[in-house]
Amino acid sequence: MDHKPVVTRFAPSPTGWLHIGGVRTALFAYLWAQKNHGTFILRIEDTDKAREVEGSTQHIQDSLRWLGIEWEYGPDKPSPEFGSLLQSERLAVYKQYAHQLIDKGLAYPDPYTEAEMAEFREKAKAENRPFLYRQHRPETFGTWDGTQPLRFKTPEVKRYTWQDAVRGELTAGEDALDDFILIKADGYPTYNFAHIVDDLEMNVTHVMRGEEFISSVPKFLSLYDGLEIPYPVFVTLPPIMGPDGKKKLSKRDGAKDLLEYKADGYLPIAMRNFLALIGWNPGGDVELLSDDALLQAFTLDKIQRSGGAFNEEKLRWMNKEYLHQLPAADQVTYVQAALPDRDQATVAKLASVVLERLHNQVEIKEADAAGEYDWAFGDISYETALLKWKNDDTIAAALPRLIEVRQLLDQADFATPDTIKSALWDYAEQTGKGEVLWPLRVALSGRDKSPDPFTCAHILGQAETLKRIQKACDKISE
Repeated sequence: MDHKPVVTRFAPSPTGWLHIGGVRTALFAYLWAQKNHGTFILRIEDTDKAREVEGSTQHIQDSLRWLGIEWEYGPDKPSPEFGSLLQSERLAVYKQYAHQLIDKGLAYPDPYTEAEMAEFREKAKAENRPFLYRQHRPETFGTWDGTQPLRFKTPEVKRYTWQDAVRGELTAGEDALDDFILIKADGYPTYNFAHIVDDLEMNVTHVMRGEEFISSVPKFLSLYDGLEIPYPVFVTLPPIMGPDGKKKLSKRDGAKDLLEYKADGYLPIAMRNFLALIGWNPGGDVELLSDDALLQAFTLDKIQRSGGAFNEEKLRWMNKEYLHQLPAADQVTYVQAALPDRDQATVAKLASVVLERLHNQVEIKEADAAGEYDWAFGDISYETALLKWKNDDTIAAALPRLIEVRQLLDQADFATPDTIKSALWDYAEQTGKGEVLWPLRVALSGRDKSPDPFTCAHILGQAETLKRIQKACDKISE
């Protein structure tokens, strides 16, 4: 296999939103193809029409593209070599391979009714043994006309041993082998059949998927053998666990559709970095990996066998770190998008303050809804007692300090918070920082917790700053 160009694929079913486990599989497959200058394919396995959800195929594409994953061939990019990437448009291909198996005596029409199958299962249950269809395989086969399910005839019942790039040597006994359905009565192939045919047709070299498929690998191997085709490299990815690391991630643990994270304001690079580190460890203490660094470090031998926890706190932290790496103009655009109904010029000044402690646009919206930024956009109200510094005996002690601050700021340069600070700092050090800065901050924000007064003054502008200080003086005088 090593001499072949690397081809990987992500092959979801369009049955709903794209869950985090699937996205991580797509990312690993994409990274391995990119790492080896190979090909990444997006195939849509839409053969279960009863479960298909309208719009899912487009949703999958939108999700992966937001994450920064692009495919060489996909549902919107048919291949000149093997055609459509929608399995529902490849039925003729599956029938061709089905007839190859029929000609080899390795496939036959299922002659039993649902009632007869139910009776077989009940008998096996009563005898406390696993149900195996091959134990009821008919001795002679009729001609398959497409109206009955077509079953694979297991060519050899034996113990299988195979290599997995992550798990090493794996093995399973005869109970893992059975005569499974290749093509259903409705004409659509099963996953067990279609994915093997498509991987062969599409020259896939590495198959990445979750551990829930391990028990089915012997059936797959028997079909590979029946078709006389080489095995791909199997790469079993570890499960994504809930925050406690004890059970698989579920909706109850907060698992969401990938595009919900986009709507919440997570950056694609943060999500890529976060997902890559769930079940893969490049070694060392560095957790923030640029795309180039991630690609450079990514190898299959560093994929873990055990599951990795989905820690949303870590995702929030990563997003904040990447937000701080954005150019200032992009930070402003990001915060403005979260506060579309606020005065955008004021939001632009407020952006750096907002991003000092918040992690995403949801938190920004929640803080705004709680009134945290109201001081920046309109009149404020507060109890006069809040102007009193803790070391002062009375509120009146703040009055001469605020009068002096107003005079200093009347002549100050308001270009930046630092120029405002420089106008006040000598006076604050001489008089007492808390004594000067506490009542000033309250006068500007009306809050006991807010940005520093220099930042508040810069955001408000000189005229509004002087106006608010005067109002505070009037409150004290009253």
